[in-house]
Amino acid sequence: MAKMLGSNRATSGVVPVAVLVAVTAVWGSTFFLIKGLLQEISALDFLSVRFLIAALVVGVLMFPRLRRANKRTWRNGIILGILYGSAQIFQTVGLKTTHASVSGFITGMYVVLTPVALLLLFRERISRKVWFAVAIAGIGVAVLSLHGFAVGRGELITFTGSVLYAVHIVFLGRWAKQDDPFTLGLIQIIGIAVFCTVCALPTGIRLPTTVGSWAALIYMAFVAGVAALIAQTWAQARMSAPSAAIVMTMEPVFASLFAVVFGGEVVTLRLLLGGGMILTAMFTTELEFNSEVSATMPPRSLNRDSKVS
Repeated sequence: MAKMLGSNRATSGVVPVAVLVAVTAVWGSTFFLIKGLLQEISALDFLSVRFLIAALVVGVLMFPRLRRANKRTWRNGIILGILYGSAQIFQTVGLKTTHASVSGFITGMYVVLTPVALLLLFRERISRKVWFAVAIAGIGVAVLSLHGFAVGRGELITFTGSVLYAVHIVFLGRWAKQDDPFTLGLIQIIGIAVFCTVCALPTGIRLPTTVGSWAALIYMAFVAGVAALIAQTWAQARMSAPSAAIVMTMEPVFASLFAVVFGGEVVTLRLLLGGGMILTAMFTTELEFNSEVSATMPPRSLNRDSKVS
């Protein structure tokens, strides 16, 4: 019985991790697709249309569930939507003047920024090892984004989006444990759509004109939008915010992989060096939080004949 319980716990821990890895793979695949779409429409137009499509489908298919949601779930979902929508806007605008592979790595810094957000927002203690990882990640970003003695505007904008992603991860991790994750994820999508559309309206909303652009947009609305956000919310309800952020270290890896293989980008020394430093920082925080989890887990019983009541 003890072995069965241990196996069930291991499985229950593996499933959320696997779900988040799949989510990061989907997100990583969008960087070079977005890069192409931004040649046709503006960043705000893209985000507005993308999430409006997703929100309309969610609203029609899930109306009874949304109607039953309480005020707290709606409030939390809308706040999360605004945070995520803001991060998406900064990331997408920055991507217009930044290589998809570099944007993927800078965006992935939310993994290191998440414990910083926990410290500032909830005064959770951060170890020296994590601060060391933050410093290494900062140097890595400088290697990626410095052009002479100036930091590129696109890289700075993308970094702002990364900060917002970190704040979003922290709050999502807390609120997903208080509410129904599925409903919270649905409301979050509506919040993103409303926020991005309000931001896009002053200049008018332009639609894509080619079949390929619409296909990419629909993929990002349903797969990278509805499915990915609901899956992320479900997974974060079953793990801590730092652990979730650590699993998402795979996003910049997938982003660079897709950008090089399908986006026609070239692997450069700067990309390898700066990206390697950021990944080193990310894995440093992973080791730190893994050791914390191990230290807080109750020891397993060594008595094979022990019974579970």
